[in-house]
Amino acid sequence: MKRETTKLRLKKMLEDDKEEINDATRAAVLADFTHIAKEYFDTENVNLNLKKGKSGTDVTVSFKATRVKNFASLR
Repeated sequence: MKRETTKLRLKKMLEDDKEEINDATRAAVLADFTHIAKEYFDTENVNLNLKKGKSGTDVTVSFKATRVKNFASLR
């Protein structure tokens, strides 16, 4: 029984190591990008997509903006 548990734990560790991004990291990244997007836009449905490429990972952040928050310059 202990051998099987150890085998499953090792398998899980190896799978996690190969993962592009784990759930905790994905949630943190999405929260950060959502915060940044809300500085400039009124947003809905912020999404994060990752696609493994040949020389790295392509990262796409997308959302629907219902309003752009333009800056007013002070003179």
